[in-house]
Amino acid sequence: MKQLLEFIPLVIFFIVYKMVDIYAATGALMAAMTVTFIYSYFKNGKKAEKMQVITLAMILIFGTLTLVLHDDAFIKWKVTLVYAVFAIALLVTQFVFKKPAIKQMLGKELVLPDNIWNNLNLAWALFFALLGAINVYVAFNLSQEIWVNFKVFGLLGVTLIFTVLSGLYLYKHLPQESSNKIIDEKQSEE
Repeated sequence: MKQLLEFIPLVIFFIVYKMVDIYAATGALMAAMTVTFIYSYFKNGKKAEKMQVITLAMILIFGTLTLVLHDDAFIKWKVTLVYAVFAIALLVTQFVFKKPAIKQMLGKELVLPDNIWNNLNLAWALFFALLGAINVYVAFNLSQEIWVNFKVFGLLGVTLIFTVLSGLYLYKHLPQESSNKIIDEKQSEE
């Protein structure tokens, strides 16, 4: 449900872009993200995840700049800057605080050696940095139409694939009894 809720603003952005233009789509994205943030905030007992706050803030700031200055470069840069913030945050948690963010999010559920968490955390940081760089290339070297398609479908698709690969990496390194427990739980659900 959470992933669907986060996908709705992108769908609205895409539809409004196809029907009107990038500026109307930016305004629609800003409104949709605000509504979904408020919904999530109250649904989660008046708690907000840091990623949601950062993403909403960036969308509102760069969306406003896009609309006020009537320049789509700002909304295009927003994607790269969000990914840069995520990459930097992952690197800082790992190398400065010695507590990888990925482990902080998933470590309550899974018991794995620190080097596995460090590898996965670093992989996600590099993944976000790479996506940010690719976004800059697509946004400023290809047509606006291609960038919108890339933003909505390309980035989402690649992120889903990387998420599955991350899950497989974690599963591969689970202790045998944890792997068997997960298999038993899956079979009992069916």
